[in-house]
Amino acid sequence: MAERGKPKVVVVMPARQAAATVERTFASIPQEEVDEVILVDDSSTDETVRLASALPLHLVWHPHQTGYGANQKTCYLEALQRDADVVVMLHPDGQYEPELIPLMIEPIVAGEADLVLGSRLLVPGAALAAGMPRWKYVANRFLTTIENRIMGTELSEAHTGYRAYSRRLLLAVPFLRNSLDFSFDSELLMQASHFGFEIKEVPARCRYFEDASSVGFRSGVVYGLKTLTVGLRLVLHRHGVLPSRKFRP
Repeated sequence: MAERGKPKVVVVMPARQAAATVERTFASIPQEEVDEVILVDDSSTDETVRLASALPLHLVWHPHQTGYGANQKTCYLEALQRDADVVVMLHPDGQYEPELIPLMIEPIVAGEADLVLGSRLLVPGAALAAGMPRWKYVANRFLTTIENRIMGTELSEAHTGYRAYSRRLLLAVPFLRNSLDFSFDSELLMQASHFGFEIKEVPARCRYFEDASSVGFRSGVVYGLKTLTVGLRLVLHRHGVLPSRKFRP
């Protein structure tokens, strides 16, 4: 439990087929910095639920597969209902470093930001050196450049899966209206920017290995097109051409 007067930090882990990595990832979480861990399993067919149930965390499971975005919706709803002040999304596949959590939550606890992104591209050359495929690097930079123009930001990366949110942001942003798939992340980022929340970045390393989840080229193209569509929806909404529920308070 969080000490009185201290923000409650909750780590949420959206899981799907994470049996090979979930125990190792959980063990790497700096427990002294975290008050609770929530794992939401999206109807895995491997041993994810069995292994997670043996860990000291709060487990929620979907009886049917709903998608990455839908999983995050459950994660954030559960965290808010359990009185989280800061919510860190950590993928259970071990791609992102759990040891970075103290750095992720620091700007939110200090009141300097409501959204912190763990950027793989903040340190020049680090992502490629860590094994990021070059096509993903190029696509990431291209999409981030366009999104920066739309949002009026100067982010090094808009497509990291390592994020920390304030309770204030999650209560204000209508994330339940967002997509059920991977475009959920782009929608939530653009919503946060549109509603004027402060966004900060910290450098994050990403590990690329066999058991890590990864978006293939074809799925990446679909994701990119959906991200551009979200950006277009935001532009049209701002100009009153095509109002969107996603960008209404």
